Amino acid sequence: MKIVIPGGTGQVGTVLARTFHKDGHEVIVLGRQLTRPLPWRVEQWNPANVSGWFDKLDKADIVINLAGRSVNCRYTPQNRQEIIESRVESVRAVGQAIRNASHPPRVWLQASTATIYAHTYGAPNDEATGVIGGSEPDAPDAWRFSIEVAMAWETAFNEIEVPTTRKVTLRSAVIMSPDRGGIFDTLLGLVRRGLGGTSGDGRQYVSWIHEADFVQAIYFLIERIDIDGVVNLASPNPVPNRMFMAALRRAWGTKIGLPSAKWLLEIGAVFLRTETELVLKSRRVIPGRLLREGFCFTFPCWPDAARELCERWKVAYRLA
Repeated sequence: MKIVIPGGTGQVGTVLARTFHKDGHEVIVLGRQLTRPLPWRVEQWNPANVSGWFDKLDKADIVINLAGRSVNCRYTPQNRQEIIESRVESVRAVGQAIRNASHPPRVWLQASTATIYAHTYGAPNDEATGVIGGSEPDAPDAWRFSIEVAMAWETAFNEIEVPTTRKVTLRSAVIMSPDRGGIFDTLLGLVRRGLGGTSGDGRQYVSWIHEADFVQAIYFLIERIDIDGVVNLASPNPVPNRMFMAALRRAWGTKIGLPSAKWLLEIGAVFLRTETELVLKSRRVIPGRLLREGFCFTFPCWPDAARELCERWKVAYRLA
């Protein structure tokens, strides 16, 4: 297959591109900045100038759009504007390129986020009954902004008509891989330094998915021509932060993990130029459609996934 991945120069794009390339597919990653040489093609793109790259989508089998400015930042007015505009702009640009293609792709997989669901300690959110967030009592402004981003992203995608291309919205949980700079690497770094304890009160749920299951779910959605619309990409077993971090400490082989109170996280977020929503919001999301359609998870439970990821991290960085 010919697979084009706009915005695929980050961690998620790399996870997908290296597997697709290893499996023998033609992979073209489109990025705003060219990266170091990679085994697959990486070409520069500007969503505002479709004429400069739209031909890359012609005769492609699959398009997976991941483009959007990182939300791992302080939500200043300028950053908020750039976060939303980068997502909406890229979706509209990809849609225009598909409409211009003489041989458009058969599937367009569009990134979204499981953060769109409401903060909850109660019933899990699936695609059919999940509650969209933003109106929770006492929800911080930063949390409401994340919902606005997700809704703007999905609205732009839903508004585009591409009659011969199947469209799937990927509401992804946190994707866990041992790559440097990813969320797992960051959390493991805290554990290795004795800082990987409970965040806040530890009741908030963590929704996650192992990279192997994420990639196989993408393959599953590519092959299943009867599936379109919203799909949650998450493990069927989200766990509270307290249990999540305890399992990661056990997987690494340490018992020490200093907790981080909410006030301390707020101070740290300012210095790290990020938002505490990324760790304090309770995301309890389950993959209802994948389970109903018969998808089988290799790593449905966090303790097993954490052990496998720790072992691969040690091998990759020669700490075995």
